[in-house]
Amino acid sequence: MKNLLQPAMHKPLIAEEKIDKKYTALRWQVFVGIFVGYAGYYLVRKNFSLAIPDLVIEGFNRGELGFALSANAIAYGLSKFLMGVVSDRSNARYFLPLGLLLSSLVTVFMGTSYGISSIAVMFVAQFLIGWFQGMGWPPCGRVMTHWFSHNERGTKMSVWNVAHNVGGGLIGPMAAYGLIWFGTWQAGTFMFPAAVAGIIALISIFLIRDTPQSCGLPPIEKYRNDYPKIYSDASEKELSAKEILLKYVLNNKILWYIAIANAFVYLVRYGVLDWAPTYLREVKGYDIKEVGWAYSAYEWAAIPGTIVCGWLSDKLFKGRRAITTMIYMLLVSLFVFIYWKNMGNITLDSIALIAIGFLVYGPVMLIGVQALDLAPKKAAGTAAGLTGFFGYFFGTAILANIAMGFVVDNFGWDFGFAMILLACLFSIVLMGFTNKQEKESTVRK
Repeated sequence: MKNLLQPAMHKPLIAEEKIDKKYTALRWQVFVGIFVGYAGYYLVRKNFSLAIPDLVIEGFNRGELGFALSANAIAYGLSKFLMGVVSDRSNARYFLPLGLLLSSLVTVFMGTSYGISSIAVMFVAQFLIGWFQGMGWPPCGRVMTHWFSHNERGTKMSVWNVAHNVGGGLIGPMAAYGLIWFGTWQAGTFMFPAAVAGIIALISIFLIRDTPQSCGLPPIEKYRNDYPKIYSDASEKELSAKEILLKYVLNNKILWYIAIANAFVYLVRYGVLDWAPTYLREVKGYDIKEVGWAYSAYEWAAIPGTIVCGWLSDKLFKGRRAITTMIYMLLVSLFVFIYWKNMGNITLDSIALIAIGFLVYGPVMLIGVQALDLAPKKAAGTAAGLTGFFGYFFGTAILANIAMGFVVDNFGWDFGFAMILLACLFSIVLMGFTNKQEKESTVRK
């Protein structure tokens, strides 16, 4: 297993006349591989959120379930950072599918009576799922930085990033139809998506390739004649864990700013998403089918929103990710307010959820792109992992899951929404700290 996960060895360069054809084909192939593979991760990422209303009916309270749910984000935040270091020194072709297979197995367990027998068991299962889920983003970042160059990365990343919206958007209908087809909400919510995710893991192995050099191709920078400011021949050298952490990641001030901002963006993202099924059923009286489709609408709306956001950051704002994020988060706050205050109008609720989904995933994606831009490509997974750690550990687990559940249980939904709006404000302020330096350092050819 250790040898299988090591970075793929470089092969001799193929004949020059064959390079363009092979590069073009493989770029599409690996892109589809990480897109489909990462979409599969979201079939077994947030199933527990859909199960919460049924678990409340079975006697668990929201505070306890929020605590169990937080394990997913705690583990994911830690894993995305720590496994990011491992991923930067691993073969993405096998690293990504392995995490997806392990996530699927634990999700199957959660579909059994043992998997939901107690808060402790649910916490452990969610922790394991979160940890294995942390093996998804870093290898995708590794593939993206090796196969796609700097001046195309914002747009390409925005298209790839909607993979999690495709997966997240499918889970609601899958749970609803799984209930109909298999007769229990456990089978629909957990087992059916896990089986599909396992098949996707096998498909992704056949599609993904680690680096161009492992296929007999030159580095992407040479192929596209697109050399970023920080690029040199040393960029193709595998780095030690010490170099990755101490030299290129932990010593980067702007990376810390965007990591903290990411915590607040994730509070907004999951403060709305994780509690939407419960909020819509308890406060607005939707049934399970309406909840499932509303949950999916939030995810599907992110697809055009994320692509537009990436295009704007590349073309209109010339690579300035901070200003794009600030504008998007300002608009998010407006529609969160509408979603909170509207009562009795299902259409307006749907519009507000669609708008929030359209807008909030753009900043989520752009912060990841900023992380990739700020570090050498051999440290890309770790740089993105640091921002992911803040997003999932602090923003999701501590604030969106534990704090939100506690606040709603003890003070009501109004205080919960006040938390979300404050998070929008803090994310805008923190991104503002990076705007000037990003503008000065952005170079376009």
